Amino acid sequence: MQLILASASPARLALLRQAGIEPVVRPTDVDEDLLVEAHEAEHGPLAPDAYVLLLARAKAEALLDQDPLTGFDGLVLGGDSSLELDGAMLGKPHTPERARERWLQQRGREAVLHSGHSMLRVRGGRIEDSAHVATATSLRFAADIDESEIDAYVATGEPLQVAGAFTIDGRGAAFIDSISGDPSTVIGMSIPAVRRLARELGVAWPRLATA
Repeated sequence: MQLILASASPARLALLRQAGIEPVVRPTDVDEDLLVEAHEAEHGPLAPDAYVLLLARAKAEALLDQDPLTGFDGLVLGGDSSLELDGAMLGKPHTPERARERWLQQRGREAVLHSGHSMLRVRGGRIEDSAHVATATSLRFAADIDESEIDAYVATGEPLQVAGAFTIDGRGAAFIDSISGDPSTVIGMSIPAVRRLARELGVAWPRLATA
């Protein structure tokens, strides 16, 4: 059973490969800010789980807008992650200035990393079924990070394109004191959640494994 990963995230790809799955990588183009703004304008503020699920589902479904997948028989997986701090959802900072500001704000604090997962069962270009779930993991940032360490970390470029301006599978691991929950959720995608979604869609986990 083939799996398409509708994401350009190296971390999500690495997680799947570690689990023995070699997906076809097909990133999709979704204007996240515009989508969230439009949804909240019509329905009001999004709860954290609804926020990441909205984006994960949009990314998965966007693949069929880009490619009809007429000859495809398998699963499409979309994902999104965001850090919740002080009630706000923090995505990718994109700029060094914003990444530095985030770290000054979050050092010594506890936050929650939310990951949304959207899986589509696709056959012949048609979505036959779908399953979706959000997961959340708490973490605490080290309190003794000084500004020179923050500046050096930001200068590596690692925090610019990741939710919350950090990773635990790279240089950012040195600044995380503790994690409570599924570590793979913090990296970008809960592997146990992906297994359960596949099972919900009638696909046993061993059918996805290639190694």
